Amino acid sequence: MEVSVLNIKGQETGRKVTLNDAIYGIEPNDHVIYLDVKQYLANQRQGNAKSKERSEISGSTRKLGRQKGGGGARHGDINSPLLRGGARVFGPKPRDYSFKLNKKVKQLARKSALSYKAQENAIVVVEDFTLDAPKTKEFVTIAKNLKVDGKKSLFVLAGGNNNVYLSARNLQGTEVMEAQKVNTYKVLNADVLVISEKSLEVIDGILNK
Repeated sequence: MEVSVLNIKGQETGRKVTLNDAIYGIEPNDHVIYLDVKQYLANQRQGNAKSKERSEISGSTRKLGRQKGGGGARHGDINSPLLRGGARVFGPKPRDYSFKLNKKVKQLARKSALSYKAQENAIVVVEDFTLDAPKTKEFVTIAKNLKVDGKKSLFVLAGGNNNVYLSARNLQGTEVMEAQKVNTYKVLNADVLVISEKSLEVIDGILNK
């Protein structure tokens, strides 16, 4: 699949790049996409929810009533889960939600996500660019030139370009990411991918191992 390379003014440079069919032209596998997205979202969870158990509630341990014959459920002290203000039964405890996925599964998931974007013609290739200073206005102009303003866009750049990142961080629906950190969730969450020429090489090198 050939894609024209644009400059930051949105004009064609006269060059074309061929997207690697082994990455952008495969039959997407929905199940591995599900697993990779599930792992990404699980890793974002802090897992620090905590409710107090019976032994952690502050209150008297005096037995409130007789064991039998009261006509209701058995409960001992005022910390019983049956009473208002008492402990919670089987409440949440701090835990780690992360889980392991095989490297090949994650690679196939990223390839599948990129293939979906290629099928939707939602990939824009732009020549490598930098900004001399963080200027949101300048970045907005670039987005308008590339006709991605108003869309959820993911700009994939090779290497850390701090000025571009700072220029885009206040824009809702726009994200800038290094090619090495591209993941399945971010690709699928964007309406359009704006990928620099060098980023294509980086992605090829990572996903073709």
